[in-house]
Amino acid sequence: QVTLVESGGGSVKSGGSLRLTCQVHGYIYRRYCLAWFRQAPGKEREAIAAMDSDGKTTYADSLKGRFTIYRNDAAYTTDLQMDNLTPEDTATYYCACGEGWCPRSITPVPAYYDFVHWGQGTQVTVSS
Repeated sequence: QVTLVESGGGSVKSGGSLRLTCQVHGYIYRRYCLAWFRQAPGKEREAIAAMDSDGKTTYADSLKGRFTIYRNDAAYTTDLQMDNLTPEDTATYYCACGEGWCPRSITPVPAYYDFVHWGQGTQVTVSS
C-alpha cells in the first residue's frame, strides 16, 4: 500500500516563499511519476508540476517560473518550491503518484494517465 504525506504548508505574506515536501511510504513502482496539484475553494483541481525519476519535468505554463519541483528517489520525497506567492496561490496542495513515465503535458492530465495515489493535502494561505 502506498501513502503520500505532504508537509510544509502554512501562512505567508504576498511575495513570500514556501517549500512543500511529500514523503512516499510503502511499496512503489519500479518507475513512477511524482506530481503536485492544488485546489482552491470553489475551483477545480489544478496541476502544477510533474517529475520523472530521470529528472524530466513538466509544468503548468501559468505557474512555471515561480514553482519548482524537486525529487529525491533515495529519500522517496518530492518537494515543491513556491516563490513570489500571491493571494491567488491560496489553496490546498496535494502530491500524487502514478505508475510509469509522467505524461508530457499535465494541462490537462491526459485521459490515459492515472495518478493513482494521492496525499491528504496541505493548506497554503497567502495574505496580501
